[in-house]
Amino acid sequence: MTRRLLRAPVAWIVVAVLGIGAAGALYWFQPWRLFTDTVVAEPLSTVPQPSRSASATASASAAADVPAAPIVLAEGTFVTHEHDTSGTVRMVRNPDGSHQLEIDGLDTSDGPDLRVWLSDQRVRTGTAGWRVFDDGRYAELGKLKGNHGDQVYRLAARVDPAAFRSVSIWCKRFAVSFGAAELAPVSS
Repeated sequence: MTRRLLRAPVAWIVVAVLGIGAAGALYWFQPWRLFTDTVVAEPLSTVPQPSRSASATASASAAADVPAAPIVLAEGTFVTHEHDTSGTVRMVRNPDGSHQLEIDGLDTSDGPDLRVWLSDQRVRTGTAGWRVFDDGRYAELGKLKGNHGDQVYRLAARVDPAAFRSVSIWCKRFAVSFGAAELAPVSS
């Protein structure tokens, strides 16, 4: 019976369709990424802590309107969405006027097609926050460099950091946030 079944053309068609379906599912979901990690250790900005002597220097720099050191404009802490995510994030203005997003101590799952997005959406906890970041305005800063560690993403000159209120580790393939952080302005 088994030999007769394997000789039938329909059986081979079914086997071929199942094989193609399995290969497609492996490509799309990439389940091995549940067991892989990439650690990144990029240097983060050294931001001076304000002090009395630094206030005089800061006043002189403010008069020239050019900061002498990087300045933290906003910061936040990641909350978990689709996958457990932790770490902190900060928006930094460099002395040359450019901006960069710094992620400190990121810990999340690896996944297919992960990106770092700035978004104008508020961070919501739980499943309500999984899919909101592509509802409004967003800027993609690039592919996630690693799912663990410290990493820096420079903002293109056309990206205004003041236009965004959150950061998301965004899975572009499945349109879902792994985790996100609200960017709260830092008072100077």
